[in-house]
Amino acid sequence: MQKKRFTSTAYAELSDFLYGSSPYPVTLANGLSVGGGLVYPEINFTLPPMLITKDTMPEVIANYKQIAEGICQRARELYAPGFVAEIETLPPMTENPEWGIEVCKTVVDIINEHGAKHGIKGAVRITPNDIREGTELEHMWRGAKWERMLRTFEGCAKAGADFLAIESVGGKETHDEAVMYCDIAKSIFALSVLGTVDMAKLWAAVTSIADNTGAVPSGDTACGFGNTAMVLADKNYIPRVFAATVRVVSAVRSLVAYEYGARGPHKDCGYEGVYVKAITGTPISMEGRTAACAHLSPVGNVAFCLADLWSNESVQNIKLLGGMAPTVSFEQLVYDCRLANEASARGKDAALLLRDLHADSDSKLDPQAYVLRPDVALAISKELVKVEGYYPRAKKAAALALEYMEKASRSGELTLSAKELTWLDNLTETVAELPGDVGEFTENIIGECEKLDPKKYDM
Repeated sequence: MQKKRFTSTAYAELSDFLYGSSPYPVTLANGLSVGGGLVYPEINFTLPPMLITKDTMPEVIANYKQIAEGICQRARELYAPGFVAEIETLPPMTENPEWGIEVCKTVVDIINEHGAKHGIKGAVRITPNDIREGTELEHMWRGAKWERMLRTFEGCAKAGADFLAIESVGGKETHDEAVMYCDIAKSIFALSVLGTVDMAKLWAAVTSIADNTGAVPSGDTACGFGNTAMVLADKNYIPRVFAATVRVVSAVRSLVAYEYGARGPHKDCGYEGVYVKAITGTPISMEGRTAACAHLSPVGNVAFCLADLWSNESVQNIKLLGGMAPTVSFEQLVYDCRLANEASARGKDAALLLRDLHADSDSKLDPQAYVLRPDVALAISKELVKVEGYYPRAKKAAALALEYMEKASRSGELTLSAKELTWLDNLTETVAELPGDVGEFTENIIGECEKLDPKKYDM
C-alpha cells in the first residue's frame, strides 16, 4: 500500500491543541464522533484471576456479559452521551481466535442492544494480544502466531468491533535489554529499526482487514516499551529522564501505523499519543489518574490535556463496595469527561484553562510528565516532521527530549535531582555521539542484542 508521509504538524497554534477536538475526527454510523467536540469515556476491563480453557469459556463469557450489562446500565443512569468499550484479549484468546471472537461478539451484541433500546452511542475497540513472543515463534510475519493474530482481528471485525488496535511487540525483546541497562542507543535501535519495520508489515495487514470488514484501523501503542520504562522509573529502578526520553522516541515507532492507514483513535496506554495527535491530527485515547487501578504513574493529570477518549487502562471484574469494578471505574471516567465537556461548552478560554491546569499540576514534578505537556509535545513534533528516516527522526526525538528537559531544569520549570541531572548529561552525550547512518548504527549495535534473532525480522 502507499505509505503516507507527514511533513508538517496538524496544528499550527497551541491554542487549538486540546482535549475533545481533532482535525480528523473518527465518526461511526451511530453518530459517535471521537475528536468531534466531546471527550468520551473508554472503559477497559478484564477477567478476575481464572484459567481460560475450553471448559471455562462459559464462565469467561458470563463475566463479559456481566461487565457489559453493568456498563450499559450505568451509562444510562449517568446520562452518558456515548462511550467506547475496549476488549484486550488475553493470550489464550488470541492463541484460540474463536474464543476471542466469541468474547467480542458477546460485548458487541449487548452494547448494540442497549443502543437500539436507549439511544446510547456505544462502540467497541478490539485489541488482540500480540502473541509473537517465545521460543515457538517462527517469524514475525508468518507462521502460526502471526496467522492466529490476524484471524482474531478479522473475526472480531466481522463480529462488529468498531476499532482495531494492538500493543505490538516488534523490537521488544531488544528493548527489554535496553531498559534493564538504561542503554539509550539500544532503545533507539529497538524502536526505530526493529519496531518500525514490524509496524509497517503489521499495519499494512491490519488496514487491509479493516478495509475488507468496515472496521476502523485505530492505532498501535508502545506500551511494552514506554510504559515498561515508566513503571520501572516510578519504582526508582531506572532514571526518570531515561524513561521520559524513551517516551518521546516511541512516538516515531507509533507514528508508522498512521503512515500505513490507521485513522485513530490512538490507544490509551500509548502516552506518546500526544505526539501522534500533534503530527497526524487523529484523535487519541489517554489514561492517567483513572488508570491507577492498573498501574501507578507520575502523569495522572497531564495525560488528560489532549484526550479525546479518557480511559482507565484496565480493571478486573471483581466486587468493590460500590459495585463491580468495571462499573465503578466507568463512573469515574464519566465524571471526568462530564467536567471537561462542561468547560468546553463555556468557551475556548475555559477549555484552555482546564487543559493548562492539568498540565501545570504535574509537569514540574517529573520529566515524564513534562514531555507530555501540550506546548512541549507540539514544539518537539514540529521539529520531528522535518527529519526524514526513522532512525534519524528517533535520534532527533531523543536529543530534543533531553534538550527540553535540560532547559526546563535550568529555568526552574522542572525539578530534577542531582542523580537525574547526571543521567541527563550522560544520555545527552551518548545520543550526540551516535552515528548518522542507520546502516553503520545497526552494524555497531546488532551484535550486542543478546535476545534478538535477526532472521525473524528478515535481517
